[in-house]
Amino acid sequence: MGKKFAYIRVSSREQNENRQLDSLQGLKVDEIIVEKASGKNFVGREKYQAMKAQLRTDDLVIVKSIDRFGRNYTQICKEWESLINMGVDIQVLDMPILNTRDNQNGLTGRLITDIVLKLLGYVAERERDNIKIRQAEGIASAKSRGVKFGRPISDIPKEFLRGYELYTQGLITVKDVMGMCDIARSTFYKYAESIKS
Repeated sequence: MGKKFAYIRVSSREQNENRQLDSLQGLKVDEIIVEKASGKNFVGREKYQAMKAQLRTDDLVIVKSIDRFGRNYTQICKEWESLINMGVDIQVLDMPILNTRDNQNGLTGRLITDIVLKLLGYVAERERDNIKIRQAEGIASAKSRGVKFGRPISDIPKEFLRGYELYTQGLITVKDVMGMCDIARSTFYKYAESIKS
């Protein structure tokens, strides 16, 4: 029997990994890897890649759910296959049929696991797409109700507001406003965008 690794992933620093840690109670795990990174791909996940470099034949990788493994359908399937080809088993706690160590019933067990994996990978990616759509709809809805995003105008220096007014009237150039306020070109456009929105 190899080592047991638990991989825990949350998408952002604000999210809490306790729910995933709680799911490990009663399991004997040799190493717990906690990572705060997007599930869109495996490349930018340093801790996952470091764990993968340690994996050997007969090791086991445990995840709470398939979406903690990733949210990109193609990459989930590719990464899953990569681990299986290394001789590593995978256990998805909330989907026992995806426990490759227990489901070694030959070709039929492998076929069922592959079908379920692909279905769940598809669902995980669709959920990621739906999150983006809901986020965009929420922003559009808020903007239509007058909610302002970005830097508040009150944080913009008064000199810039005066200079920007002269600029919009065609009396001075962007370079003039930059010189008046001692700001970079990118800051000029950032402030200008805040005023327009």
